Amino acid sequence: MRSTTTRFGERMTRQTGALELMDDLGSALARDDASDLHLLGGGNPARIAAVEAVYRRRLHEIADDAIQFGRFAGAYAAPGGDLGFRAAVAETLAGQYGWPVTARNVGLASGSQSAFFFLFNFFAGERAAGTHSRILLPLAPEYIGYADLGLCPDMLVSQPALVEEFDDGFFKYRIDFDRLDVPADVGAICVSRPTNPSGNVLTITEMQRLDALAQARGVPLIVDAAYGLPFPGIQHADRGTLWNPNVVLCLSLSKLGLPALRTGIVVADEPIIEALTAFNATAALAPGSAGPALVAPLLRGGELARLCDDVIRPHYRELCGLAVQALQEACDGLPLRIHRPEGAFFLWLWFPGLPIPSAELYRRLKRRGVYVLSGHHFFPGLPDATPHRHECLRLSYAQPVERVRAGITILADEANRAYAGA
Repeated sequence: MRSTTTRFGERMTRQTGALELMDDLGSALARDDASDLHLLGGGNPARIAAVEAVYRRRLHEIADDAIQFGRFAGAYAAPGGDLGFRAAVAETLAGQYGWPVTARNVGLASGSQSAFFFLFNFFAGERAAGTHSRILLPLAPEYIGYADLGLCPDMLVSQPALVEEFDDGFFKYRIDFDRLDVPADVGAICVSRPTNPSGNVLTITEMQRLDALAQARGVPLIVDAAYGLPFPGIQHADRGTLWNPNVVLCLSLSKLGLPALRTGIVVADEPIIEALTAFNATAALAPGSAGPALVAPLLRGGELARLCDDVIRPHYRELCGLAVQALQEACDGLPLRIHRPEGAFFLWLWFPGLPIPSAELYRRLKRRGVYVLSGHHFFPGLPDATPHRHECLRLSYAQPVERVRAGITILADEANRAYAGA
């Protein structure tokens, strides 16, 4: 029988790192007793009581107001997303940073992943003239979710980061600008800031250099700020920002504590927003309105900014410090290096000379109820032979402190066993 599977179907049925983790977490949570699980691998934000109290208040306000409820659930939004929310985002960015943006520079998607699916395939892939263009990731490791977004194979090209080691057991990735090549077939440059998985924050000077390279090539610079400024603002280093008509800035409501509402935000030049709007209309009619209806008044009134500054960022900074301390104590005697945590809510762990691949360490930890992510998933567009990629793990510290500590204790035990040859 002739197979009817298309190239798209073949790519979508391959199990990616992100899908493997989501399947693993789903299976674990479906257990009758999940009390012994330590879920340190996913991207779920922390459950912060003071933040959730504000969202519950907004839900009561929406339920008690027929007009608000209609916008929340009773009607399709515009294909580009709720117009009032888009205006609120533009007003916030213009007022806070002085950027020349209006609602016409803002479009919504059903989560950041949908936005990046559109952007990557809009700027790269097969072209009408039969040519092929790619997305350049100038700093690897980079976000696992980029790896299989392309409808065409080999859409990503990456450059390994420079590794700067410090005497205190930390290290930091930096862009190797001296070797950075922007091939002629690159259709866009993309970075996450703060970087998922490492928590690295590129300096504003590095961002300006990337933008200059992009403009020189006549391609956009895509900036994934899902963890960064202006919200949720989990960015502890170099709080400068960058936008101009050549920059495509991607934001999200997920890391504010609203991942289930699937609201991605794109800030870009008007023709890009018009193309995103057409994509939404074809693929989904319109993005959801629940997130925009919930958050728009908080954004306009400044309450969201206060939550980010006074509650969300300090909460993660405290959790980060506790997790780093737990790792340093549990892994004493191991050659552990921790990427300097400058943002997001992950710790990126490097075990130089790890005797087993990080994927095997992931499997051993999973058998003991600890879910992290193997580092090898985070190097899209690079040869698999790169040794460093098989010596790293990503660990989320967004879960309850005692669960994180207990998971770290098990992680340290398994790492010791690996180095001992057990």
